[in-house]
Amino acid sequence: MKKVFSLLFLALFAASAVNMEATPSRADLISEVDSCWAVLQQVMSDPATAVPPTVWAQAHAVLITNQFKGAFIFGVKGGYGVVLVKQPNGHWSVPVLVSANEISLGLQLGGKAVETVYIITDDATPRLLFKKRFNMGVDAKAVIGPLAAQAENDNRPLVVAPILVYSKTAGLYAGATFKAAEVSRNDEANYVLYNSGYGMPELLYSNWVTPPPDCQALTTYVTHLAAQ
Repeated sequence: MKKVFSLLFLALFAASAVNMEATPSRADLISEVDSCWAVLQQVMSDPATAVPPTVWAQAHAVLITNQFKGAFIFGVKGGYGVVLVKQPNGHWSVPVLVSANEISLGLQLGGKAVETVYIITDDATPRLLFKKRFNMGVDAKAVIGPLAAQAENDNRPLVVAPILVYSKTAGLYAGATFKAAEVSRNDEANYVLYNSGYGMPELLYSNWVTPPPDCQALTTYVTHLAAQ
């Protein structure tokens, strides 16, 4: 038992170390935003993972994560993501960087990338991200969302949940409960990215920061998807 707790402590330390690293350069942060944009494009281009227009019509926010999973007994994911919200005026916000981590207990071996898009369907859930840590599926219910390919020939009611999950990981079924994942706000990275002292709330829900050209492509793409 002591050995198990020791391994768990090491897993927790490894996950925490991801957030304790020095803040990357602005060029690195732009690469993270671009990577999340690429994740969304890949998800939307594949009928097996694409988010249907009916779900985009419900979207109040979108969270995109790019995680790297390496596991032996304990699974530890380290990664990053961006979140955008639909503001009260109908405009989509700038992309705001977050850290994405997860620890899972169980017999595991191997490593892989986990790229996920979360469609948030209410106004309250995005504000839970203001906390230092937000647990997907714990702080708000998360389920696997219906797919565009299924929606065309499916007259069943839409799956309703605060968070609908779309991932390139195989074996996911609409309506299935999603395993909890942890997202942490990363104000330090956003200070560098936007060259300002504004944190997540101001970046998401105000127009105090002029979107730099190298961050506009993702907002433009999300605006397009949500307007279909």
